[in-house]
Amino acid sequence: MRWWPFRKRDADLERELGSDLELEEEEQREGGISADEARYAALRAFGNPALVREQTRAVWSWNWLESIRRDLGFSLRTLRRTPGFALIAILVMGLGIGANVALFTVVRGVLLKPLPFEDPNRLAMLYEWGLHGNDVKGYNTVAGGMYAEWKKQNQSFSSLALVRGSRVGLSGTGGQLPEKLDSAEFSWDLLRTLGVQPALGRDFSQADDSPAANATVLLSWGLWKRRFGGDPAILNHTIDVDAQPYTVIGIMPAWFNFPAPSTQLWTPVYHDRPEEQMTSVSIHTLDVVGRLKPGASAAQGAEDLSLISRRIHDAHLSDPFVFRNASSRPLLDHLVGDIKKPLYMLLGATCCLLLIACLNVANLLVARAAARRKELAIRTALGGGWPRLMRERLLESLLLSAAGGALGLLLAFAAIQWLTRIRQDMTRVESIHIDGVVAAFTVGIIVLCALFSGLIAAFSTSGKRILGALHEASRSVSGGSARAALRKGLLTVEVGLTVVLLIGAGLLLKSYQRLRSADMGCRTQDVLTMHLGLPDARYPTAAQRANFFDTLLAGVRALPGVDAAAFVTVAPGQGYWADWGFTIVEHPPLPQGSGLSALKLWADPKYFAAMGVPLLRGRTFDFGKRLDAANEVIISQSFADQYFPGENPVGKHINAPLRCHIAEVVGIVGDTRSEIGEKPLPLMYFPLGAGVETVGTLVIRSSHGVEQYALPVERIVAQMDSDLPISDVLTMNQLFGKHTLDQSFNATLLTAFATLSLLLAAVGLFGVMSYIAGQRTTEIGIRIALGAKHQHVMRKMLMDGMGPAVLGLAVGLAASLEASRLMRDLLYEIKPLDPAVFAAVAAVLLAVAAFACFVPAWRASRLDPMQALRTE
Repeated sequence: MRWWPFRKRDADLERELGSDLELEEEEQREGGISADEARYAALRAFGNPALVREQTRAVWSWNWLESIRRDLGFSLRTLRRTPGFALIAILVMGLGIGANVALFTVVRGVLLKPLPFEDPNRLAMLYEWGLHGNDVKGYNTVAGGMYAEWKKQNQSFSSLALVRGSRVGLSGTGGQLPEKLDSAEFSWDLLRTLGVQPALGRDFSQADDSPAANATVLLSWGLWKRRFGGDPAILNHTIDVDAQPYTVIGIMPAWFNFPAPSTQLWTPVYHDRPEEQMTSVSIHTLDVVGRLKPGASAAQGAEDLSLISRRIHDAHLSDPFVFRNASSRPLLDHLVGDIKKPLYMLLGATCCLLLIACLNVANLLVARAAARRKELAIRTALGGGWPRLMRERLLESLLLSAAGGALGLLLAFAAIQWLTRIRQDMTRVESIHIDGVVAAFTVGIIVLCALFSGLIAAFSTSGKRILGALHEASRSVSGGSARAALRKGLLTVEVGLTVVLLIGAGLLLKSYQRLRSADMGCRTQDVLTMHLGLPDARYPTAAQRANFFDTLLAGVRALPGVDAAAFVTVAPGQGYWADWGFTIVEHPPLPQGSGLSALKLWADPKYFAAMGVPLLRGRTFDFGKRLDAANEVIISQSFADQYFPGENPVGKHINAPLRCHIAEVVGIVGDTRSEIGEKPLPLMYFPLGAGVETVGTLVIRSSHGVEQYALPVERIVAQMDSDLPISDVLTMNQLFGKHTLDQSFNATLLTAFATLSLLLAAVGLFGVMSYIAGQRTTEIGIRIALGAKHQHVMRKMLMDGMGPAVLGLAVGLAASLEASRLMRDLLYEIKPLDPAVFAAVAAVLLAVAAFACFVPAWRASRLDPMQALRTE
């Protein structure tokens, strides 16, 4: 829109007003009044020209737009005159808006944005649960046989499909090194169920997904670009996966990474998995994705599958590991897992930080309005309406919020780039980016912040408060009392919110510290872990596998400086491997439908000494017993306590049918934790020399810088098998850091927000104290002139400033009682109402508040009485 018509109208109006005044002045002179008096008489008769201008403009169309333009220009000029105030307000608002926009972008990308599949609201992840009648509803993986029955008999799902996460070795070709990759196996109809097509090539067919079919594979876009240079000619060519040739039939889209962000290739599940596993109703290793029929609900689908499960359960009463119920939840909820609550907690923290920022800016605007109260009073007396003055305050606040929003958007963009770079493991990280919705959210936040801060400042200078400024004498001490009370009230709320954030951060930090220092039941210092797996195609017999591990361990133990080396299926802290059913030969048969289960690992005889797992009773494995003769088992203390209460397990026998003969219990070892932060579970260890296990972790202990042995060990493995990849080369401390990354991330972010809020609260308290000291300069000068001691003045000022801090602390502690309970699920081995955290937060906040109050109080106590009394 062009503004020249408005300028022309203004010029015409000025000429008209000038002409009218000249005519009135001429009439006054004709009445016998002198020229000077005629001018004043004409003005009295005509009225206030400024008011006439405003009233005239009010009847013009688009006048309100012109008025806003003038007010915006006035606000900009006002802010330019006080650049320090403007920069501080913009920075504070930018930090609050930036944090809020960044977390909203993450929450929207991970939790709120629909999955990039066809009609994603009809997709559900399906589970089994309920081995016993009193079991709590859970989310257990599904047996292949149960899935087959669901698929044939259900009436609620238009399609069901299987998926299973895995890891495979990709052989090196053309000078490339072998590589361990995260992969997935799924049934031929999974992509059709999701509504996804390969970007290049074709999908699996039903014929591909059978044991007799030729091996086929789909590659991720990233793997295709990185490993094969993005060459389309790789289609219909073979690559070696786990030492077997697979034909590449397709390349998936760049965004597709189902079921996990790290997945890089996919193979047909019925082709790759043993038939025993795919037909069993009690081996639970598979995930099932279902697409509901139109009109069917998730609850109806789960009940439909539960009826089928109960029929299968009742037909296999002799098998204690057949579940009797089914459950479901949206596919999105399954993918995001446990990250939902921490993300919403962090979003709530950024909302608190934004509110603190708005309160700080409101405090600055109130102080600014107080400094301009005489100016505003004069403008009101000259005919300026309060609505007009309030609009100026709101526009000034809008300008600050808009500039802060622009800064915040830049900060949010930088934060999101940093987050997506360091947290590639986060679910749906590819969906986190700034788009139109985020931009609209930012605009909405800017408007809300402007209204919140601007209205507080506007109402602080309303009505009688403005005109009352004309009656304030320079020595009045009461004129700013109302504004001081308002600023103290705002500061109290600010401190309360800061206390809530500090206590939340303190609880998470203490929880994380407890988690990292948890007793894992083994050595964690000077231990290196390396993952490797033998492909069945190259090591088909038990003797080959046992000989490989014997040779490997002998070579590693011979390295200079190595104190110990051993091999185990999974080391403590690496997660659960698998639990298997078993029976105890010497115990009476269990009732029908009852069974025992425990985690099952394979380890070499020196593993327990190498990892510092104490041998509590009996002995370790016999080195002379190998292959079929390796019929021994070592159990953990939890296993002994749960399954051999009040008796000596050594010498008893365990029958774990899957891949194992009846084994004699030869020893009891201390408990170790499979997951960091979880209770130890019953464990049974079988000898690595049996040649059953093909995948596991090599652990190396050395007091001479254990990291240096990674490369020599890789050379030993390459000499034994040049096509065998090694992965996950981590010290135990690095391993624990990897598995506690979410807790560390949450605690770090919340601590950053709490620290920033504490800084803003301190700045706000300093500003309020400085404002109060300025308002009471005359009073303080009089007190000192009448003999008041400097210490007394400083103590009184400190008490005055500490009042809002103490009140805010009390409010914050009360609010934290409820807020901390909401964090119960995020805490490890500490109570939500931890007294040490509450006391530490109270002490820190009071110390910071006292420091923020000290400088203004000290300055006030050092006032020169004569100078203060001369102040006008």
